Amino acid sequence: MTAHMRAILVHLFTATGAVFAMLAMLAAVSEEWSLMFLWLVVAFFVDGIDGPLARRFDVKRHAPEFDGVLLDLIIDYLTYVFIPAFALFESDLLPGWTGWVAIILITFASVMYFADNRMKTKDNSFAGFPGCWNMVVLVLFAVEPNFWVILGIVTLLTGAMFTPLKFIHPVRTRRWRWFSLPMALAWTFFAGWAAWVDFDPASWAGWGLVITSAYLILAGIAQQIIPARGGDDEGPEEA
Repeated sequence: MTAHMRAILVHLFTATGAVFAMLAMLAAVSEEWSLMFLWLVVAFFVDGIDGPLARRFDVKRHAPEFDGVLLDLIIDYLTYVFIPAFALFESDLLPGWTGWVAIILITFASVMYFADNRMKTKDNSFAGFPGCWNMVVLVLFAVEPNFWVILGIVTLLTGAMFTPLKFIHPVRTRRWRWFSLPMALAWTFFAGWAAWVDFDPASWAGWGLVITSAYLILAGIAQQIIPARGGDDEGPEEA
């Protein structure tokens, strides 16, 4: 197989995220929330491995006719922002005007963030909360806190998108990756488990989501506070 064909296959693999987004949206319209989140978890998994594949097979060089970054951003906005915001609005978690406030904050702020060319830091982390609303909303479905708490979380994270606070990329941020990557995989497992059991409050998946989410949200900020030691590599990823 030629290098060009391998690169094209990586692009096609990334594009499957659009199909999973549509399947998730169809489930959301029918208010089949568990099924919707299962499709979003599949899309999240695809998004987690297509980047390393793209770098491994150097798609920018071997298939430059397709813009992989743009392709990824289009799918990410659907799966990370648009569909989760719709689910939050249509569910019973945010009554009345609070739902309108949440979806306006989420969709408007996120589209501006995704278009910001300053969103990446030197160590391939994110500058500001990276708009992972799919993860946030899934945890909210699993835990079902008071609507004031939900509105507070949405407002706080929206504001955090435009701050110098650092949020790790569990694959590309090299510092603590030995722990961050397993935590991201654990989050994916707990997310799938929670959706599979229809967000049963008796399931341990909810606690797993809270613990892993807390780490993924706070790890980058902790790295800003804790000085890197000699063994901590903060340089750009090699692959």
